[in-house]
Amino acid sequence: MISDIGYGLSAIGYLLLVLLLFTVRKSGLAKYLLLLASISMIVWSLSLTSIFNTSLSLHHVLNADIARIGVWLIFIASFLRDDFTSIWQVLRRPATQFIILPPLITAVVLNYVLMQPSIYFLLMTILALEALILLEVLYRQAGENQWSFKPLILYLGATHLFDFVTYANATMVNNLEVGYIAARGYLYVLLLPLLIIAIRRIKHWGVDIFISRDVVLHSSLLLVAGAYLFIMAVLGYVVSYLGGSWGATVQIVLIAFSLVLLASVFLSNSFRTRIKVFITKHFFANQFDYRVEWLALTRALSAPVQSMTDVHTHALQGIMGSMKAESGILLRCQRKALNVISAVQVDELTEQENELLSKLADFCMQTGWFVDLEEYQVKPYHYENLQLPIELLQACRFRLVVPLKRGDELWGLAVLGEPSEEFTSLNWEVRDYLNAVSEQVATYLSHHDIARELTENAQFAAFSRMSAFVVHDLKNVLAQVDLILTNAEKHKDNPEFIDDTFETLHHTRSRMDKMLKQLTEKKVSDGADKGAFKLSRIVQEVINTRCQSLQPTPTLVIDSEIDVVVDADKLANVLYHLISNAQQATEDDGRVTLTLSHHPGEQYQKLLITDTGCGMSEEFIAHRLFKPFDTTKGNAGMGIGAYDAKGYMESIDGFLSVTSVEGEGSTFELLFPVY
Repeated sequence: MISDIGYGLSAIGYLLLVLLLFTVRKSGLAKYLLLLASISMIVWSLSLTSIFNTSLSLHHVLNADIARIGVWLIFIASFLRDDFTSIWQVLRRPATQFIILPPLITAVVLNYVLMQPSIYFLLMTILALEALILLEVLYRQAGENQWSFKPLILYLGATHLFDFVTYANATMVNNLEVGYIAARGYLYVLLLPLLIIAIRRIKHWGVDIFISRDVVLHSSLLLVAGAYLFIMAVLGYVVSYLGGSWGATVQIVLIAFSLVLLASVFLSNSFRTRIKVFITKHFFANQFDYRVEWLALTRALSAPVQSMTDVHTHALQGIMGSMKAESGILLRCQRKALNVISAVQVDELTEQENELLSKLADFCMQTGWFVDLEEYQVKPYHYENLQLPIELLQACRFRLVVPLKRGDELWGLAVLGEPSEEFTSLNWEVRDYLNAVSEQVATYLSHHDIARELTENAQFAAFSRMSAFVVHDLKNVLAQVDLILTNAEKHKDNPEFIDDTFETLHHTRSRMDKMLKQLTEKKVSDGADKGAFKLSRIVQEVINTRCQSLQPTPTLVIDSEIDVVVDADKLANVLYHLISNAQQATEDDGRVTLTLSHHPGEQYQKLLITDTGCGMSEEFIAHRLFKPFDTTKGNAGMGIGAYDAKGYMESIDGFLSVTSVEGEGSTFELLFPVY
């Protein structure tokens, strides 16, 4: 009885596999071999039941096993090479003939040679061992496909290893244990899922079997119910055994309660839905080829852009492509208003559609959910707290609403027309897929928004920086004009003064033209006026033309010098600022000295600006001196002179350093590279 149940279940299991294989439209060697093996397993299982064979003899059991092992050996031999197209090619191969020779010899010996049973058992042990050796060869040859072949190797390895143990044990005791024979039917049923998994994994076989998800759901529910009732039956038996006179009553109450609880659980729609989603996620291939879909989305978002309009179009096309929709619009949510920023195959929105999308925007902002408008009309309870007038839904041309969120804020909505037929509803997988797509697209849009803002801020910062330098230069020009006016009354009748004045005014005009050009072109001077100069010439000109109105008058000391490459006008501004700062920090009876020195072999021309003024603290030098727009002069200063000087020296690969002692004075050291 126990043996018949096992072999009966085995026959039913392989019959179901045969039916699944018949549903495969594509023909091929793998399909035919799997059909042959499955049919042989059905015949083998039925031949070992008492219904079809009332008296099982040893010869019958051994012949049945020889036939079964022989079929599986042919199956294994056909996949040791991947260039066979028919079963006849497999059988004509010398290696295959050598593989099936042992089963043929065993069959001949068993049926035509009278020998001790232990010899027969030994031959069967050799057949099982041959199958195990061939499986090892097949697994080694699989290479990168070992993961795909692993379930097949486990299935055939476990069954033939059991045969090996069965017949090895029979060889030693000279008797075939009935328990081993009775257990084989159950073993093959339990291992059958491994064969099915292998069929689905090994893609080059071309055998794509299909199992309805509803069938798997109901089968799983029956399996859960069976396991649950089995556990309850065991508990009931324990209670009956230990409960004495109360045992039978408690057992009845327990079974009744368990049946009511089980019925309640299985009638729960949410429970069935969760089970179905779990089975679909973990036991079925994905609806999407995510690698292909992700590459397609990446290509759509990576297309070159010329403006933000292109960015919005690519984002919309990426979402439309993911859902295979032919029409759609992209709306930006700004100050609780929706604005169409991109559209494909869609004219202007109607008033009803604008009203509907406004309601949906509020809902998506609160929940972040995707909305299938067609599903909403049939199952509105899936969208809690969403109330949409039926007249607005009927006037809407769209199907899917996909929210695009930037952090906790709603960036906008992608509204799509009717998707392709494969997206009949927003099931869990489509929602997960859309969630990944929407996050990627929202990130893409956010990055471009941020990049645009950064570009604009950088442009404003550059313009502000340029304006600050122009204002600083204007102050220098104003200082020159003030110097002319200060000396005009005293020297207006001096022809040399008049000539110097005109020369200064021409220079001032040239500087003003340069600053106006910078303002017009919105850029700071790029130093295109560089040339080789003696620093003494530039320093002396700054002292004579710009620094005479303040005391003490600077003194230039030339120890030694060499030509350096600088922008004379820019360097003059830098020196004027440093010298005038030194004058302002020094009493009228103090000293401001500029010293030029260069020793042979040195890579830098050195300029020292030394004063005997109030000096600066180390903290001020470290944190404030070269910080832009930080000044100690109040409204009289811009706070960019020292910053500009340091920046200019670094731009020519030079150095500017400061040493200072409070109450004693400061020294600015400028090192100009020598080429």
